[in-house]
Amino acid sequence: MRDQETGPGHPERRLSTREVADLLGVKPDTVYAYVSRGRLSSRRARGGRGSTFDAREVEALARRTRREGGGPGAEPSVRTRLTLIDKDRYYFRGVDAVALTARHSYEEVAEWLWTGRLHEGAVFTAPEASVEAARRVVDALPEHTGPTDRLRVAAVAAAAADPLRFDLSEEAVLATARVLIPTLVAALPPKRHTHRDGDSLAGRLWGRLSGRPAGKAQLHVLDTALGLLADHDLAASTLAVRVAASARAHAYAAVSAGLGVIEGPLHGAAGGLAHRMLLDVLDLGSAGPVVAQELRAGRRIPGLGHRLYPGEDPRARALFALLEEIPEAAPALAAARDVVATTARHTPLHANVDLALAVLTASSGMEASAAETIFAVARTAGWIAHALEEYGERPLRMRPSGHYVGPKPPQPLPG
Repeated sequence: MRDQETGPGHPERRLSTREVADLLGVKPDTVYAYVSRGRLSSRRARGGRGSTFDAREVEALARRTRREGGGPGAEPSVRTRLTLIDKDRYYFRGVDAVALTARHSYEEVAEWLWTGRLHEGAVFTAPEASVEAARRVVDALPEHTGPTDRLRVAAVAAAAADPLRFDLSEEAVLATARVLIPTLVAALPPKRHTHRDGDSLAGRLWGRLSGRPAGKAQLHVLDTALGLLADHDLAASTLAVRVAASARAHAYAAVSAGLGVIEGPLHGAAGGLAHRMLLDVLDLGSAGPVVAQELRAGRRIPGLGHRLYPGEDPRARALFALLEEIPEAAPALAAARDVVATTARHTPLHANVDLALAVLTASSGMEASAAETIFAVARTAGWIAHALEEYGERPLRMRPSGHYVGPKPPQPLPG
């Protein structure tokens, strides 16, 4: 029931807690979380029973919540100018991402994400002090250490070597980004002692993933993969980065948060699972028994399907087109298509970027973990872009309220 209260001006409409909860689409107990966070004000109802709320203030909050994608069961929604995913295409700052990566290097794509300007011929280099600090700690890790662990440790070491890391101005964060990404790559041990780093980041990364020399076409595929993977809206690792940046963690720490999430088998590690599957298909000569084994075990087929694309992942489509021009990739590419065709008899799933990465890594003499390394290095550019955006927002805004479902307090002390 509305509590009508009048003052010197027009009557003020007051709403009960129940009415506010209905308007906001939340439980009544949750209404007071809005009060404690300063998003609503309340006062005692006449007669002292419960609280009342200004109707206009509540309606304005409800409109903002709907506009920002809030409400019960809603997915997190954050305003961003970086990446738009629309059906079977995606865009970086309004520009078709596939077209952008076809014409520009990973470094140029990263600069576009960070600044909205194209820096033709951009090259990322790291000072020797940063590289030496990262290599020293990475070299001390056990031999079986995975690539993401190495990258995470390298990021921490690079941070420790940078006394200005707490400067969150745009210029300082951009300077950090241009040093951190090449430092992460340089910290990884090369596969051949004779490897010599060149100018491009893709060329430096190749020597740390494969012991084979790379041709121009192969380097172009790797560089394109890095660009295509640079950002993909609010993936789980990117959300972690924005939470860290919301708390004003420095850029190294924000990237470390992303690296901590990317290891999951449903995120960055998915490419390694697809790599192993393709090797099994190549060994057996057919996708049938491999797909059957995955289904029998109740596992999803790696490299297939994407919740954001009803058809084929545009990143996979772009990489497959480039891989077709590389003779060494033909067997792995045929195995991937066999997997897609075989699985289509059971469920109509399309290839995603993990399957395309698996073709690249399996045909280039790389280990299964190489796809995860490519993913992590590439996505660092997007993480920095999202951190920059978040630094411009209100601090600690990424702080949802918990919906408590435990025993009703007060409970007796245990024991």
